[in-house]
Amino acid sequence: MSVSNWRTTDGKSPIDATAQLVDGTKLDGPLSLRRALLERSDVFATVATEKLLTYASGRAVQYQDMPAVRAIIRDAARDKYRFSSLVIGIVKSTPFQMRTKGEL
Repeated sequence: MSVSNWRTTDGKSPIDATAQLVDGTKLDGPLSLRRALLERSDVFATVATEKLLTYASGRAVQYQDMPAVRAIIRDAARDKYRFSSLVIGIVKSTPFQMRTKGEL
């Protein structure tokens, strides 16, 4: 058995692949999760960008970073939110390239 195959049991225990998103959207496995993420690609890309920028800059994203986040998302949207577009946008962004006095 491969790790990447869909399973309905883990050993002898059944796997419950159902869940619910914050907005009430019901999920019942990877296909419904994929569909939900695709329907909200702009929201998913925004959250992913914020998390990546947090990791890349070594600090939490703040309100003054949001114009840069929106610019990254806007540019990445033209490339169908490719991961590489998000990373390149982050690397080129002011929050990544500049540190504020308090970050030294």
